[in-house]
Amino acid sequence: MEVKQQQGCKSNGATEWAGADGRTIVLGERAPLSELFPFGLPEDETLHGSILLTSVHQVYNWARRNSVWPIAFGLACCAMEMVAATNARFDLARFGAELFRPSPRQSDLMIVAGTVTKKMAPAVRRLWDQMPEPKYCIAMGSCAISGGPFVGSYNVVMGVDQVLPVDVYVPGCPPRPEALLYGFIKLQEKIDKQAILFKLARGAK
Repeated sequence: MEVKQQQGCKSNGATEWAGADGRTIVLGERAPLSELFPFGLPEDETLHGSILLTSVHQVYNWARRNSVWPIAFGLACCAMEMVAATNARFDLARFGAELFRPSPRQSDLMIVAGTVTKKMAPAVRRLWDQMPEPKYCIAMGSCAISGGPFVGSYNVVMGVDQVLPVDVYVPGCPPRPEALLYGFIKLQEKIDKQAILFKLARGAK
C-alpha cells in the first residue's frame, strides 16, 4: 500500500497519513502496526517502543564493553585489591567482567596489578602477545605505573608501559577496589568511542 504524508498534524502530536486506496492512517502513540503494514500483525502491536535506530558500531561496542574478560593475572600486593573488587561488596560483575579467564587466549583485558620486575617482564609480554585483538591493559598501582617505591631499583621496570601499551592508569599504593572500578568505567568509555568493526572490515591493524 502506498502511503503519503499529509500536511496537517493532530493536536495530540499524531500525524495523518493517506494511503493510495483513500484510507487515512493516523500515526500516533498507539497507532497499530497492522494499519501501516497490513500483513497480519496482531492488533495490539504498536509503533511506540517498537523501533530503535542506532549504528552498527554502537551496538558492537555496547556488547564488547559489557563482556570484557580479564586474564587471571596478578604480580604483587595490588592483586589482592583486584580480587577484592570481584567480591560482593564491590561487585565487578555488574560490568560484565567477573569472568577472569585462566588462559590469555580467552581474555581481552590484562590488569597489571603489582611490581613488574625485569625478570618477569618477558613473561608479561608473552601473555600479552597471546591475547586476541582487540585487547586492553590497565596499569593498577604505583609499581605498575612508574615503579612505585622501587624507583631506581636495579631489578624493577619503571612502568609497564615500557613493556606493553597501557589504556588506563589506576594510581595508588595500593589503589582501593573502588579505584579499579573507576578505571574500568573509563576503559568502557574508551571502548564506546572506538570504531573497531570498520577497522577490521578494512583490514587495518
